[in-house]
Amino acid sequence: MQSPSEQESLKREIGVFPFTLAIINAIVGTGIFMLPAIVAGELGSAAILAYLICGVLIFLIALCFAEVGSKITVSGGTYAYIEAAFGPFAGFIANTVFWFGSCVIADAAIVNALADTLKYFFPILGETLYRYLFFFVLIGSVAFINIRSVKHGVRFIQVAALAKLIPLALLIILGAGHISAENLSWTTSPSISSIGAASLVLMFAFVGIETPVTNSGEIKNSKRTIPLGILLGISFVLILYISIQLVTQGVLGNQLPLHQDAPLSAVAGIAFGVAGITIMTVGTAISMLGGFGGDILAIPRVLYAGARNGLLPSPLAKVHPRFFTPHIAVLTYAGLCFLLAVTGGFQQLAILAGAATLLIYLGVVLATLELRKKKYVFPEKTFRAPGGIIIPLLAVCVIFWLLSSLTYPQIISFLVFVVFICLVYYIMQETKKRSKLISS
Repeated sequence: MQSPSEQESLKREIGVFPFTLAIINAIVGTGIFMLPAIVAGELGSAAILAYLICGVLIFLIALCFAEVGSKITVSGGTYAYIEAAFGPFAGFIANTVFWFGSCVIADAAIVNALADTLKYFFPILGETLYRYLFFFVLIGSVAFINIRSVKHGVRFIQVAALAKLIPLALLIILGAGHISAENLSWTTSPSISSIGAASLVLMFAFVGIETPVTNSGEIKNSKRTIPLGILLGISFVLILYISIQLVTQGVLGNQLPLHQDAPLSAVAGIAFGVAGITIMTVGTAISMLGGFGGDILAIPRVLYAGARNGLLPSPLAKVHPRFFTPHIAVLTYAGLCFLLAVTGGFQQLAILAGAATLLIYLGVVLATLELRKKKYVFPEKTFRAPGGIIIPLLAVCVIFWLLSSLTYPQIISFLVFVVFICLVYYIMQETKKRSKLISS
């Protein structure tokens, strides 16, 4: 009997290097171009503490992703993990919360932010008609690339990931020569509460590992590639973030919190001269484009996986006969991104998107424990996080700590969203039962 992964029509063409780049691309987003000043505003020269704390916390979650990702190798990523552990209802909730609550809205925000960034070079993007045309061309082009071939989509991510890392690497290398040791010395000891507040903000800069794993059905030797790619990607990101913080703090010192809109541009202006601001603006734009491209590559596979298992409309499970990509799912996702991008006004939904990501992380961590308990039999040896249940339990505590920072109205809004999803699932199940009765 064929395994679920063997039953899929998708090609396994993603190896360790492109998957690691996809992890880096998904995590290193627009936030890193602003975070050094935000964290320094809370902790001053001791800001490095927040990076170390977040690095430890995200490794806990990453180890859980690595374990379940090495076991469940079909497309769908987080959705597939949670469904395998807790069944179709939990899978439907995870699928919908993830692709719509956590991704579509965030991507609509990204393309809006990209248009605002590019207004530095093209002021015409401030006009509504040209802005909408830009959305259509951008979203349509990236969708077309991913429909043609997963290889094309992966190449796009590789180019975007490497391109946005170049200005950051230059900033670290050239900026290091302008560091003042005095700016890195701790003049005060931060309080526990201030460290917690800074870590809470910074934690959101580390999210993103959930996106590339949705391509599980197209990853070569996923039992090895997924754990290795996740751990390599997270390690690289942590080193990169710490280096950027040290350079920006070392160059700007007490002036760093005054540059919250563009701290890296301020450093680049000192390190690169007049061209520094332009370089960082281009880097920011590439970062946004790479993040959006990564989602267009990965998230439609969640829709594909949900439709394949009967949780979403069946056309979403179609695979293009020539290109072997889920073209209907890609077009649907791109269309929703365009609609939200042109309508705008989704600030509250963006808050729900953040909470949705944490809920998905919680589901994956709990799935790690559940799949161990069920003692699934896999054809090959899979990765297992060390320490027994310690790492998953610590990860659960971290996630609940982060969720506890939500305000009461935000919690109510998110619960309403989840209840709505549950009602949709109930209606779909009742419709299926009635259809079966009629047909029989």
